[in-house]
Amino acid sequence: MTLSAANPFPSDPDRRELWDMLVARDIDAFIRRDWGIVRDDFLEQGFFGIDAGKRHSPDTWRLGFPDLESYAREWLVQANDFGSRSFRTDPRAGLHAVTRLRDIEVRGDTALLHKKFDGWLEETNGERMRFLWQTLYVCRRAGGRWRIASFVGYLPHDFAGEAGEAAAP
Repeated sequence: MTLSAANPFPSDPDRRELWDMLVARDIDAFIRRDWGIVRDDFLEQGFFGIDAGKRHSPDTWRLGFPDLESYAREWLVQANDFGSRSFRTDPRAGLHAVTRLRDIEVRGDTALLHKKFDGWLEETNGERMRFLWQTLYVCRRAGGRWRIASFVGYLPHDFAGEAGEAAAP
């Protein structure tokens, strides 16, 4: 396992579980194009996702995914598109390299997570796939484990000035 693929929360059970769900398992499922791997990571009842469209103004954000089924369809479209491409490096390692989940706030049975993407994956045809956005997830502990309740995704993100930010306790 590469350093970027190692869970940074080995001694914190909640953050370890959340990181495994939103990074390790999500990347594995995406690479395999297998929604079934992550299906149970979501709370179907009341789930929704807001699509910020990589735009700064909340006035332009939309209810892109009013339910889990609509999100699952889009997730599969994106996974199939990604899987149809050929990359110069291992795509799993590449996704781990561009993904950062460091800031996780846990309060009782609710958690707020900041998953950020920054980097490039180079395709064998010379094209470069850019990753530069963030997603805020709200997770809830249900049925004895953490699950994704909702998210605001495809948020624009300026990575300048992050060096001074500290991870949530």
